[in-house]
Amino acid sequence: MYYKFSGFTQRLTGAVSTSAYSPQGLRSNIPSESPTIIFATPTKLVSESGAAVEYMGANKVPDLQRIFQASDEIPVHLKRGVPDRLLYRTTMALTVGGALYCLVALYIAAQPKNK
Repeated sequence: MYYKFSGFTQRLTGAVSTSAYSPQGLRSNIPSESPTIIFATPTKLVSESGAAVEYMGANKVPDLQRIFQASDEIPVHLKRGVPDRLLYRTTMALTVGGALYCLVALYIAAQPKNK
């Protein structure tokens, strides 16, 4: 006996062999054309810009590698200057504040109720 998943009852039901081997949602015909690429499309057509294709911006990887690989005794999470320091200090302040809030909440919860 063959079984297939029923979308109506959400259970396995008995089926004939042809429907069991071609389940719901799967099509036997495959499109002959490949779909268009959405995310990797260049901003200009190749014919407009010549040989080089310009994507969404300049390549910043070499600049960032130079910044992060410099041995200047600064931790890697603070290498990019003021924005990194601000983000780090805000994160630390929220962490310490949250820990203190948890301790105060535990202290209040541990006190007996007054009758």
